[in-house]
Amino acid sequence: MSLSADNAAETFARNGFVFPVDVMDDAEAGAVRADLERAETELADDPEKLMLARSYADRLLPSFDRMIRNPNLLDAVRPILGPDLLVWSCGLFIKEPLSTQIVTWHQDLTYWGLDDVDEVTAWVALSPSTVASGCMRFVPGSHRRGMVPHVDTFNDNNLLTRGQKIAFEFDDSESVDVILRAGQASLHHGHLFHSSGANTTADRRLGAAIRYIKPSMRQRTGDRSLVAHVSGFDDYGHFRIAGPPRGRLADEDIALCREDSALKRKILYENADAGRGQRY
Repeated sequence: MSLSADNAAETFARNGFVFPVDVMDDAEAGAVRADLERAETELADDPEKLMLARSYADRLLPSFDRMIRNPNLLDAVRPILGPDLLVWSCGLFIKEPLSTQIVTWHQDLTYWGLDDVDEVTAWVALSPSTVASGCMRFVPGSHRRGMVPHVDTFNDNNLLTRGQKIAFEFDDSESVDVILRAGQASLHHGHLFHSSGANTTADRRLGAAIRYIKPSMRQRTGDRSLVAHVSGFDDYGHFRIAGPPRGRLADEDIALCREDSALKRKILYENADAGRGQRY
């Protein structure tokens, strides 16, 4: 990371984001991508397990479990959230070559059912994330507006759970393109306005959104969703702690993720038709 820890935390507080964070080199990022794509091939005939692998890669693939615990990534997040860290989820955002799929302007914490804002999303690029491939765009300082109203579209061309988007027009003329090489990450606040465009390239655009939270957070419903404990201590017990994967795509881990997926659907699709959702 080009900024010192203190400067990175100050920049994050001011802008709502920091990038780039150097997490892995090209070879390491390529190996993680290859492991994911091997899993996709193995599960191609089982849509439910394929969905779980893309929503719970860190719980089903040891390569992703190592990535969420990567020291370079944790060293970037700790100055912002502190030493005690859980991973609430690690979801994949995949845009196939020449895909028209987009992500509308939104805020991450809209439908997660968490009781506070002590969360940082680390978006790790597993392929080059460029303007042409549909990189993210951030509106600097927008996190200071707090949570704003959203509407659900359930548009098939939108990669978000409910196709959610901010419910009013705003000036995005000062938005920043988040250009990352494979192995780099961006960090952003859960209230930051962000979006991404279509992938016009001949390669997949692959990114893993790792949602770090403080253990003091909890689900407003009181449910204990599945998390990974990656740094420091958890003195609260608000979540169900998952151990490292028992193996690669292990049946026991798939069963655990299937159980949590039902819980996540209840949380993420509250007051909506979960059957129309695209994730979990």
